[in-house]
Order: sequence, then C-alpha cells, then structure tokens
Amino acid sequence: EVQLVESGGGSVQTGGSLRLSCAASGYTACMAWFRQAPGKEREGVARGRSVGRTVYADYADSVRGRFAISKDNAENTLYLQMNSLKPEDTAMYYCAADPSPICPPRESRKQWDYWGRGTQVTVSS
Repeated sequence: EVQLVESGGGSVQTGGSLRLSCAASGYTACMAWFRQAPGKEREGVARGRSVGRTVYADYADSVRGRFAISKDNAENTLYLQMNSLKPEDTAMYYCAADPSPICPPRESRKQWDYWGRGTQVTVSS
C-alpha cells in the first residue's frame, strides 16, 4: 500500500500562487490531484502519468493553463503549481495514486486506489 501526504495549502488572494506537494511512500506511475469544495463532488483537476523521466499530464478545463503538475521520481513526490488562483479554486485538495500500469481516468475518482488526507486551499477575493 502507498501512503500519500499532502502539504503546501494555505490562504491567498485572487491572482496568487501556491505549490502543493504530495509525498508518496513508494513509487507509482499514476498520480493525480483532486479537489472537493463544500457541497460539491470531488473532481479531478490534474493527472500525471510517468513514463521514465517524462510526466504526461492532463488537466480539467477549469485549471488548464493555470495549474501544472511536476514530479520528482527520486523523491516520489508529486507537485501541483497553481497560478492565477481564483475564489472558485477554494477547496480541499487531495492527492491520489494508483498502481495500475494504465492510469485511471482523471474524471473517475472511484478508480484511484490510494488517497491522502488533503490540504486546504482558500482563495479570497
């Protein structure tokens, strides 16, 4: 089993930036960031699939161009750089991982096996 620990959340103003980190206890090629706002479903915002040193990323439309995934394979750590933050980005952000060689879809949270406890991001206007 892989354990995931998120960090880096906080409170920022509109237009600000944050960098989230997800430290994994072991290597998994498939990792993703999800978020859940109060009263809303948990949604996948970014997925990273590692092939060697290359990370292939895909993003939700709502964050594409503002958020970017990166990964340090040596440290088994996934990052989410969040720029131009908006109040609607306010949510609990969760890291997910899956041991499958075929990464689950970003849209399908139920297919991801391992989850962290989350880190809160609050964006004020």
